[in-house]
Amino acid sequence: MMSRPLLAGTAIALAWAAILAAPSVAVAQDEGGTKAAHELRADYDKSVKGKTIAYLPITLAAPIAAEWGRMIEEEAAWRGMKYVVRDPNFDSAAQLQALTALVNDKVDVLIVQNPSVTLLTKEMKRAEAQGTHVIQINMASNYKSDAFVGADWHEVGRLLADEVVSQCGTASGKSGKVQIVQGELTAAASVDQVGAMLDVFSKDKNIKVVSNQAANWDANTALNITATVIQQHPDLCASVGFWGIMESGAAQAIRNAGKIGEVKIYASGEGSQLDCDQINQGNFTRFLNYKSTEQGHDLVAAAVTLLETGVKSGTQHLAYFTMPVWVDKTNASGANCFALPKAK
Repeated sequence: MMSRPLLAGTAIALAWAAILAAPSVAVAQDEGGTKAAHELRADYDKSVKGKTIAYLPITLAAPIAAEWGRMIEEEAAWRGMKYVVRDPNFDSAAQLQALTALVNDKVDVLIVQNPSVTLLTKEMKRAEAQGTHVIQINMASNYKSDAFVGADWHEVGRLLADEVVSQCGTASGKSGKVQIVQGELTAAASVDQVGAMLDVFSKDKNIKVVSNQAANWDANTALNITATVIQQHPDLCASVGFWGIMESGAAQAIRNAGKIGEVKIYASGEGSQLDCDQINQGNFTRFLNYKSTEQGHDLVAAAVTLLETGVKSGTQHLAYFTMPVWVDKTNASGANCFALPKAK
């Protein structure tokens, strides 16, 4: 008579044999893989493959726009999508003309970077009315299109202001004098960052904004503005710029005045190697990185979502916000500093 332990052992062995045999049976039954996986891929390709995705930045000369374009082109190609790009090179009239042409071409998805909150609104509305999905990147307009991908500028402004207050507020014992270097006055990035910063500053009596001027995204203009500010206010406590490349001009003016290290310098931006260089060279105190590489990926993800769901253009208002990350000398390397495109 077989003992109980032996019976139990036999049962377990038979159970394992059945489990191990199951996969081979399944493969034998369907060597091509699961039906569900094939159906998912077929539906995906039907929605995405062959569709045209068009990209219209303010300029491709800026690292942030070049990185967005690199990611969109790379991921669109992998998905079998057609990629179209137009470069107005900082010319607002040329950008509007390019947008009009792309709308007339009836592309499937249009990705637009707004120079202001109003300029491109009419054409974006027309695009969605005719069936083109519109995604706005990083700087929204007064019009809510199918999707927005980018930084939450209120959050970015608040984080920058909190950092300034920690270094220049009442508890610091310093002058509390702050310079703000805006981009384009009517750009969402400027409007929303300034609003958030001033709200935070208003809660600390020591903070005094002694200069709040637009450099229009230009480093030389930022340098000239800051040179005047530092002459008028040699006890300046902090300078805050709304784009790393632009704020590098302000940093140079502060260095020229012999105030590097004494004046705290902050910027927000895409996180290119240029930004990390400013940190590692001691020009920026800290940098708030909203990661344009990740934004480029999110742009294509938003496009695919709109195409796969089959929703009518103009009926959705999706948002893909990117999480900002502080960069300083402890982490100004690796993934926080994307490589700049090589000159062709």
